[in-house]
Amino acid sequence: MDGIRELEHFDRVALGAAGAGLKRSRGDGKTPLGTFHVSWFNPDSRFNYFIGLDYPNRAYADQALEDGRIDRGTHLRIVSALDLRITPPQDTPLGGQIGIHGLGGGDRRVHEMLNWTNGCIALDNREIRRLARWVRRGTRVEIL
Repeated sequence: MDGIRELEHFDRVALGAAGAGLKRSRGDGKTPLGTFHVSWFNPDSRFNYFIGLDYPNRAYADQALEDGRIDRGTHLRIVSALDLRITPPQDTPLGGQIGIHGLGGGDRRVHEMLNWTNGCIALDNREIRRLARWVRRGTRVEIL
């Protein structure tokens, strides 16, 4: 969006195989809901292009600490990275490597019919390249 003007519209996106919701742990197949920011780019991804998000964010880290899913040291690593506006640790029990990516060599028919990712948002290869033109490091991404 540019103010109230829509810059791009993508009709079909695929989410995590377990849908979107509150992501609890690595490997749960959920696409996390919430507000994130673009943290890194991989133009040579096996998925054609990868736009990485700053997951886990502070809300996920705070809840996980409260629930006992992470310890204070892990929480401190996550929030310290976020405070410095760098990618939070991707190796915690909360998971990581969440982003928006293309299909790579994947089957477009599967993409059109199923939520198939491990927790990311997938577009087709042309769409991810179009999206990449609009976003920069720090761009806010809301997953609703």
